Amino acid sequence: MLRPDYPIRTERLTLRPFADGDYDDLHLMTGDPEVVRYLYWEVHTPDETRAALDRRKGQAALTEEGQWLTLAMQAAPDGEPRVVGQVVLRWASVAHRQGELGFTLSPAFQGRGYAREAAEAMLRLGFEGLGLHRIYAACDTRNAASWGLLTRLGMRREAHFVEDEIFKGEYGDQYIYAMLDREWRGRQTSST
Repeated sequence: MLRPDYPIRTERLTLRPFADGDYDDLHLMTGDPEVVRYLYWEVHTPDETRAALDRRKGQAALTEEGQWLTLAMQAAPDGEPRVVGQVVLRWASVAHRQGELGFTLSPAFQGRGYAREAAEAMLRLGFEGLGLHRIYAACDTRNAASWGLLTRLGMRREAHFVEDEIFKGEYGDQYIYAMLDREWRGRQTSST
C-alpha cells in the first residue's frame, strides 16, 4: 500500500491530490486539443472535466492492484499557484511488483522541467514507497517530448509496438520505456 504524506515537494512543484478548486486549471488542460492529442480521451466538455476532477480527487492512495495515484502538479510560475499538469502512477501488478508512470502538462508550462521533477518524484514513490521492481511508461511514437523525457529520466526503450491498436480512428505505434528498482538505486547513488 502507498498513502503518501502530502504535500510532496520538489524543487519547484507541490504534488498533491486534486481538489475542487482545481477545476479551471484542469479544464484548461483537458479541454486543449494539443494536450489530448496523444491521450486515450478526447477534448473534455466542462461536464466531462467536472467528472474527471471528481475521479481524480479519489485517487490519492494506492491500496490495491489496478488503482491510479493521480496528483496535481502545482507551481507558482508567476507568483500565483496554479495546477500546471498531473502525474500518475498505476499499481499494475502486485505479484510482479510492476507500476506504470504517466504525466500530462499544460502547453503553457512545457519545456520548463516540471514534468521531469514530477516524474522523478513519482518514480521515488513507486520504488521507495511502494517497493516496485519495475516501472514502465507507454507513449505514442510521434510524441517526441514524452519519450525524450522518459530517456532523460534514465528509462530504457524496451519495445516499439507497430500498429498495435486503433487510436483515435487509426492504427498507432507505441514505445514502451521501463526502469528497474536496481537502476533507480544506481541513479540515486551516482547523483549524490
